[in-house]
Amino acid sequence: MTTAALPLHPPSPAAPSHRAARAHAARPGWERPAFLGLLLATAVLLLWDLGASGYANSFYSAAAQAGGESWKAFFFGSSDAGNSITVDKPPAALWPMMLSVRLFGLGAWQILVPQALMGVGTTAVLYAAVRRQFGPVAALISGAVFALTPVAALMFRFNNPDALLTLLMTVTVYCVLRALDGAHTKWLVWAGVAVGFAFLTKTLQAFVILPPLALLYAVCAPTRLRRRLGQLLLSTLAMVLAGGWWVAVVELWPASSRPYIGGSQTNSFLELTLGYNGLGRINGEETGSVGGGARTAAEGMTGGAGGPGGGGGAMAWGETGIDRLFSSNIGGQIGWLLPAALILLVAGLVVTWRARRATDSLEGMARAAFLAWGGALLITAVVFSFMQGIFHEYYTVALAPYIAALVGMGIAVLWEERGSRAASLTLSVTLALTSYWAFVLLGRSAEYVPWLRWPVLAVGLGTALLLPFAARLGRRSALAVAAVGLGVALAGPLAYCLTTVTTPHTGSIVTAGPAVAGGRGGPGGGMRGFEMPGGGGMPGGGAAPQGMPPGGTAQGGQAPGGQAPGGQAPGGQTQGGQAPGAQQGADGGRGTRTGGGPGGGMGGGGMGGLLGGTKTSAEATAALRADADRYTWAAAAIGSQNAASYQLASQRPVMAVGGFNGSDPSPTLEQFKAYVSAGKIHYFIGQSSAGAGGGTAAGEAGGAAGTGTAVRGGGGPGGGVSSSIETWVKANFKASTIGGATFYDLTAPTSQASTTS
Repeated sequence: MTTAALPLHPPSPAAPSHRAARAHAARPGWERPAFLGLLLATAVLLLWDLGASGYANSFYSAAAQAGGESWKAFFFGSSDAGNSITVDKPPAALWPMMLSVRLFGLGAWQILVPQALMGVGTTAVLYAAVRRQFGPVAALISGAVFALTPVAALMFRFNNPDALLTLLMTVTVYCVLRALDGAHTKWLVWAGVAVGFAFLTKTLQAFVILPPLALLYAVCAPTRLRRRLGQLLLSTLAMVLAGGWWVAVVELWPASSRPYIGGSQTNSFLELTLGYNGLGRINGEETGSVGGGARTAAEGMTGGAGGPGGGGGAMAWGETGIDRLFSSNIGGQIGWLLPAALILLVAGLVVTWRARRATDSLEGMARAAFLAWGGALLITAVVFSFMQGIFHEYYTVALAPYIAALVGMGIAVLWEERGSRAASLTLSVTLALTSYWAFVLLGRSAEYVPWLRWPVLAVGLGTALLLPFAARLGRRSALAVAAVGLGVALAGPLAYCLTTVTTPHTGSIVTAGPAVAGGRGGPGGGMRGFEMPGGGGMPGGGAAPQGMPPGGTAQGGQAPGGQAPGGQAPGGQTQGGQAPGAQQGADGGRGTRTGGGPGGGMGGGGMGGLLGGTKTSAEATAALRADADRYTWAAAAIGSQNAASYQLASQRPVMAVGGFNGSDPSPTLEQFKAYVSAGKIHYFIGQSSAGAGGGTAAGEAGGAAGTGTAVRGGGGPGGGVSSSIETWVKANFKASTIGGATFYDLTAPTSQASTTS
């Protein structure tokens, strides 16, 4: 029997009206300790050995270091304190990290703790949102489901913008639901403010959930239509002000006295927003991105790292389609309870369908909650499933609060209707499907906790058979059956979470849980299965990075079958990423590089230093620090990840020539010459020497076998600029090897050089 067979009669005494009324009643004595216990458990999960990942994504960590030194870099989100170029996102996600560094100094914990606190905050907001209509039990279930979502455990321990974005999107839904409960203008305005700051976190992704939420309020708010529309206009104004003030300042600020807008090709934040970081993610036209600029695999990657012919098709970022979120590389990140959430969404709407359109009734508010969380889930899932541009597994963290809310609310609705055959059968089918799907996901890592897969299936199916009889069991027996069912549903995600939090993650592309067959990543953030159209080349036209055989996939030190040698139980240490106790950073933290060579995932300078940081030696760090106060930039290097590694090690500004992947036209050759002539840059860092531990800085193409590839900056309007700067430096300045890296002293030209021509 399907959810369509749920009873369509007025609510029984245990139905939504009674449930919602109880949600507003006095709190039971156990609720506060349970809520605090949920927050404490979430904090422990997210803070456990947090420093093991070191600087995590050094691209953003370097910006945090810069903002801790310079208020101008703080405001613009610059990659360095010399303010040569910004990161390729607006700066809101950087501001908490920058403040932490400014207050407590540079270090792994200072950078990552703000992200973990955002995870705890998201759990609290989700709890508050669900509790208002569905009571504390539903809220606790939602909070637990969210905290145990593997990709959430990953991203709230990492320093990408997605952590703050997820928090703000959850706040947005909460505020809309508060506004609907009485047509409160204040709460709708706060929802607009949250979206505005979400825009300053990750631009247009903040707007994805607006259509269903705005439509819901316009149709269902308990006030006259004219007032509803006026409230929506005020909320829109609040959104524009909250998100637009920074954009206005940047666009009006003279370009000559602010940093270049990283990721753009015309030094414009509006271009960045509408192109590479906006509509380009949907249609695949991402000039200047890591392989953007083409929409189909047939166009290949032959054009380099940007511009037409630059790739970015389905083979680069995964096949698009309705099943994308269930695929090998994404299913284990977010998909454990996705089928259950969809079933429970339909069931919740069926149970509450007889409520009046307006939300001035408790039943109406319950239905509005399903529409709000369900609409946010569906529209985000559709966008993720069919977007043709850059798509990484960790983007799916945005779905985590929506799934968690629907699971908690749906279980609460059906449990109180369990006397109905349709409701009890729906619960049974949902648990059976969830258990089978967990069995499938666990099977994608053949050697990963093999003792868990079959018990999850067997116990889950057995419990599902008992659920139709729950109404006939005693209260304690029924609750025991429900607890076992919930435990089975969360067993797989829990295992993935334990693996995630006990594994360091570094670089730009990271995934939760173990490596899986047919997927990218795995522990440590390698790129399993990242095979480019046209035969194994990487964006930019270079050779495959260290640890990745040409035409093949990065193994990251993993044994065949997707598991670290010898297998791994939850809570164990994987071999695919950087091991604890890896290279010491300047702050004494661990894991400040993406491991190179065996067990290293994307070896140092993976993708030519594009996706992972470069290993820096003590000699190179000392050279950068020597007389650094005499220069605006201690050095320049092509590509932000290369520059970031040296900047974090030396804590001195290092210019990222060409931005993230060397394809931005900044600085121009003429500007670079002027900087050198004025004595503002000490060194240009070229390619590392062979045997330097796998680290590479941007520089000469190709390179010795086993040292990785340099970022070339080819392709895209700005790609030739980086190459021309490199060529000019090599022709006019003598190279020397410092700690395995090639340094060009820009204050000491060769005798035949002309540094102004």
